[in-house]
Amino acid sequence: MPVHYGLQIKAKVFQVREATGPTVRNGLDFYNMFSDIHHADREMFFVVTLNQKHKIIDKHLVSMGTLTCSLVHPREVYRTALLDNAAAVVFVHNHPSGDCTPSKEDNELTKRLCEAGKLLGIRVLDHVIVGDTYISFRDAGFIKD
Repeated sequence: MPVHYGLQIKAKVFQVREATGPTVRNGLDFYNMFSDIHHADREMFFVVTLNQKHKIIDKHLVSMGTLTCSLVHPREVYRTALLDNAAAVVFVHNHPSGDCTPSKEDNELTKRLCEAGKLLGIRVLDHVIVGDTYISFRDAGFIKD
């Protein structure tokens, strides 16, 4: 292993994970996929990583919060996407109350995550809130290309 200026440099080889999940088309697909979390007693925030053809690579729980909120930071969200070599992501979180109306914080977080995604070259396809029903930020016009 080469040593430069007293520092050891370790080479890491990352394997690109194959997309083994289904191709997703809309918010309803994610609502069905995550319908089991709407009964949870606390908010959970997931990142679904996808390849270029929108096939699911993996689902990652990024944050588990309280009854009314979950702390989410772009660093943790995009770490999983970068490690999965994702071309796109979808965010999914639940509202334990069952009311899936986006809060002001939900809207601000989505805007911030979309801006970070643009900088990283990772497309944000949607943010889906799961409750008694669901809301898709893309279908509602909050996320645009």
